Amino acid sequence: MKLMIASNNEHKIREIKAIVGGYFDEVLSQREAGVTLDVEENGSTFAENALLKAQALFDVTGCAALADDSGLMVDALDGEPGVYSARYAGQHGDDAANNSLLIEKLKDVPAPRTAHFVSAIALVRPGKLPMLAKGFCDGQILFEPRGNNGFGYDPYFLPDGMSKTFAELSREIKNAMSHRAFALQKLKKMLDEER
Repeated sequence: MKLMIASNNEHKIREIKAIVGGYFDEVLSQREAGVTLDVEENGSTFAENALLKAQALFDVTGCAALADDSGLMVDALDGEPGVYSARYAGQHGDDAANNSLLIEKLKDVPAPRTAHFVSAIALVRPGKLPMLAKGFCDGQILFEPRGNNGFGYDPYFLPDGMSKTFAELSREIKNAMSHRAFALQKLKKMLDEER
C-alpha cells in the first residue's frame, strides 16, 4: 500500500518515514507525489486538524494518507500557542517571529515555564475507519535558544529529565522521545493489532 504524507515539512517527513515507513510499500510526501494541497486548518484541536488534512489528501489521491498536527502548549499562557503554533505571530512557518512572540509573552513568568509538545496523527485509508493517535512530551521553555538541529520551538524547549533542548539532540534521540514519536509509536501499535 502506498502512503501519502500530508506535509512538505522535511523534518516531519523524515521522522514519519523513520517510524512507520516499514508498514507501507512506498511513502511519499505531497511534493514527491506531485500533489499541491493547502488545507485550511480550522479545527479547534490538533486531532481535528490532522484528520482534516489526512482526509483531504486521501480524497485527492485515493491512497492511504497520514497527517500530523502538532504544536506547543504553554501552561502559563493557558495553552497558547496551541493549534496556532505554526502561525502564532501571524505568518505560517515564521519560526523566528513565533519564538520571539512566545518569549515576549513569557518575559515576566519565572522558571520553570512548563510546556508540552502535542502531536495528533491521523491515518485515512481506503475501506477502513480513520486511525487517530496522540503523543505528548513535557518540558519547559528556556529564554535563550540552544542548538541547531531542530525547527520551530525546538531550540527553546527543554524536555523533562534532559539537559539538552530538542534542537541540541540528535535526530535519532529526538525521534525516540518526541511528541510525534510517541504518537507514531501508538499508531504503529494500532497497525500491529490490525494485522
